[in-house]
This record gives sequence, structure tokens and C-alpha cells, in this order.
Amino acid sequence: MKLQQLIYIREVARRGLNVSAAADALHTAQPGVSSQIRLLEDELNVQIFERNGKRLVGVTEPGLQILDIVERVLQEVDNIKKVSGEYSAEASGRLAIATTHTQARYALPPVVTVFKGKYPDVRLELHQGSPVHAADLAAKGIVDIAIATEAISEYPDLVMMPCYEWNRCVVCPPEHPLLNESPLTLEALAEYPIVTYDFAVAGRTMINKAFDSAGLEPNIVLTAIDSDVIKTYVELGLGVGVLAKMAFDPVRDSNLRAIDASHLFEPSTTRIGIRRGAFLRKYVYEFIEMFAPHLTRPAIEEAMAGGRAKEIEEE
Repeated sequence: MKLQQLIYIREVARRGLNVSAAADALHTAQPGVSSQIRLLEDELNVQIFERNGKRLVGVTEPGLQILDIVERVLQEVDNIKKVSGEYSAEASGRLAIATTHTQARYALPPVVTVFKGKYPDVRLELHQGSPVHAADLAAKGIVDIAIATEAISEYPDLVMMPCYEWNRCVVCPPEHPLLNESPLTLEALAEYPIVTYDFAVAGRTMINKAFDSAGLEPNIVLTAIDSDVIKTYVELGLGVGVLAKMAFDPVRDSNLRAIDASHLFEPSTTRIGIRRGAFLRKYVYEFIEMFAPHLTRPAIEEAMAGGRAKEIEEE
């Protein structure tokens, strides 16, 4: 049994049983991947993948158990490399973060600036996508941490720690009638076309919940995963926008006006998700604390050990 064989079967499973895609991702040839998988199955005397001719069409029952063990083995291999890097080159390495557009665009820039000033030799990677995509990358060990809202708590393979709460605002053109509503009500908001987040984006749940509780049907005419796209279409006159308050900047968004809507919707919580059992380099702990000062290294280590994730949230 070779380590490379374990890497091959994990990548094939991750790529939806597409051997060609797995080979491309691993920068090797498809025949070599297929051959090594066969050799491993012969050595174990068990079939890992179900086949239809030469095509992989499923994972066998023992294959599922083997892949589960392989994930843990390869995570520990990765941890060994990180331990080595921690002591041989503690100020250099890689930090991969998966997050949403709103976090990457509005919450992370000040932290990234400070972090890069302290660790110029750490290669920082930002993978932007939906909350589900960010959590999935972290759960698979492709990135070190995920930063997102709501969906991240649905992944049992992640230790999730709350960073901060946020709420929403309504954006509209200057002189829009809603600016005269004091206070703004859901009934008044429901009278206008609304541009807001897609269901794939965390925070949309709270918007729907508020309208449902009030017995109202919002007229949502356009959805997007990008706050800037929402503001663009509000400027074009498609409707009023409902988006995260952090995504509105009075200077940059001078063609729009914002109305606080935190009294209309329940707050959402942004969380950091880390794969269970992962070894974190010193600079990862520091990045997390820069982003969420209450998440100190002892607090993170305790949560990673299965301790106080819930209690941290309540403090």
C-alpha cells in the first residue's frame, strides 16, 4: 500500500468518480491513476469502486469505509507536514481561506492587510463562493479555515466558532419614499420590488422568516450572491435592496441611501469553521484572533478538543 494510492482514490472520490478530472488535479496521467487504484484493490482483496466496464459508477460498501479511513490518514499526513513547517520555517507557508463575497469584500481586507504586514512570506489564498462551498472546502481539508454564516454550522466535520453578529439595511435611491418611513416597517418594505441575496447565501433565511412571521409576501424580483450586484441593480431602478449593513459604504455608494433594518430581521452570526483534527500553524491562530479577538489560541484549542464552542458563542 502506497501513500500515493490513497491520494488517488481520495481525489477520484472527490471528483465525482471522474478519473480524468482526478488525474488533471493531481498533475498525472489517467492510466497511471487507474492502474494504481487496481493495484490497491488487488492488494486489499476488495473492490473500492463499482464499475460499468471501465467507467467508475459508484463506491462499494467497503470502499466507503476505506475512504473514510483514508481521509483521516491523509489529514494526519498533512498535519505532520504542518508540524515540520511550524518549526523549520514558522514565518512562511500557506494560509487558505474559503469565504463569501461579503466577507472577502468588506470584513477581511483590514485583517489581511495587518496579517500580510506581519507575515509577508505566508502565501494567502482566498477562495470565494457560497457558504456551502466554503464549508465544503474546509471539511475536505482543501482550505485551512472557512468564514461564513449559517450553512457552516451544518457540517459535523467542522469545529465552528462564532466571530460576530451582523444585520441588514435597506438601500434605495435618494428621495425614495421609503426614506420617509420612520421607523421602517415590513409592511412598507413589502410594497416595493426587492433585490436581495440568493438562497445559497447565508442571511436570506432570516429575511424570509421575518416576512413569513408577519404574514407578508415580499416581491423579490432579483437575487444575487454578491452585495455589489444587488447595489448595482438598485441603482438601475429594479427595486430596493436588502443586504448586510457592512456592505454599504456611504462614500463608495454615494448614489444610494441606507436605512437601518436591524429591527426588522433577526441577526445572523458569522462563524469560522476548522476541520476537526487539523493542526494549525501559529500564524493561523493569529489570523483568526485578528479577525475575532475573543477567539484566542487557548479558546480555539479548547473548541478543537471538543470543549466550549457553544459557550464561546454565548459569551
